Order: sequence, then C-alpha cells, then structure tokens
Amino acid sequence: MEDAEIIRLYQARSEQAVQETKRKYESLCMTVAFNMLDSREDAEECFDDALMSLWRTIPPAEPESLGAYLITVLRNAARDRLSYQQAKRRGGGELHLAIEELGECLTAPEHPERILDSLLLRDALGRFLAALKPLHRVIFLNRYWLCLSAKEISAETGYSVARINMSLMRTRKKLKAFLEQEGLL
Repeated sequence: MEDAEIIRLYQARSEQAVQETKRKYESLCMTVAFNMLDSREDAEECFDDALMSLWRTIPPAEPESLGAYLITVLRNAARDRLSYQQAKRRGGGELHLAIEELGECLTAPEHPERILDSLLLRDALGRFLAALKPLHRVIFLNRYWLCLSAKEISAETGYSVARINMSLMRTRKKLKAFLEQEGLL
C-alpha cells in the first residue's frame, strides 16, 4: 500500500492504518531502533511508541513521506529512551560509533550561544547533502541517520564493506572541509 493511502487511513481513524504501517515499515524501523538501542525489547517498545505517536498526530499532521515521518518519530523515541537509560551503553551499539565517527566534523552546543550555530549547522548539512552524489548521500544517511553498520549498508547497496567505509571516510572529510568553509568549525 502506498504512503498516501495509509495516511488517508490514519485520517479516517481506521485501525488498518497501523497494520499497514507495520507491514510496510516494521523491518526498517526495528533495524534503526535496534542499532540505536542495542536491545530488541527496547526497539520494539520504541516502534510501538512511534506507531502510537502517528495515531495521535495524523491528523492534523499530513506528512509528505510517511516513512521519513515515522523514522523521525522513531529516532526521537529511541533518543529519549537512551537519555532515560543515561547512556550507560558506552562502547556498544551503532549510534555511539556513528557519533564518534562524526565527532571531528561536528561540535556539540555546550553553551547557549551555540544554539544559533546548531540552526546554521542544520541548514549547512542540508546543503552539503544536496550536493553529494546520490550513492554517497545514501551511504552517508544510512550510516549517520539510520545508524546502519557498514556491513548492513553493503548488503543493501551491493558494494563491498571496504568501499562503504572508504566512501564514509571521504564524505566525512568533505563535510569537515565544507563546515570549515562555512565557518561552523
């Protein structure tokens, strides 16, 4: 079923919307949540929370892409769960590794004046991603937005793990240079 049809089901308050969303997106959502949380049970709870959030927010929200909207809601739920668990999981899971890889490119807003920088950073990242070749953008987003491992990205794209890692390394270097040019580093 297409996203627009599923959104219409949500708007009509049909419980079939939840079933169709599960059928279409459960596998992707579970992978993303598991990679962030490193726990199947926590991933399932976050997915259920995300589905409940969709039910509560559609309508009035009318997302252009149900998948993107769902992943955003799911990531927020997983991030909240990580905060709740006080991030004891140092050294485990793909989220920690992905953040560590980007550490030299991104600075954390430790001071109130850095909030403006974070807004500028968001806009700059959008421009940077738009300028990437589609394959490199997919690899980058799979790693740093969906928190997939290089092995998982390799299986999805058909490229070797070595090629995925090389692409990520080069893209991080380009990102760092871009952010320095923008005056954000």
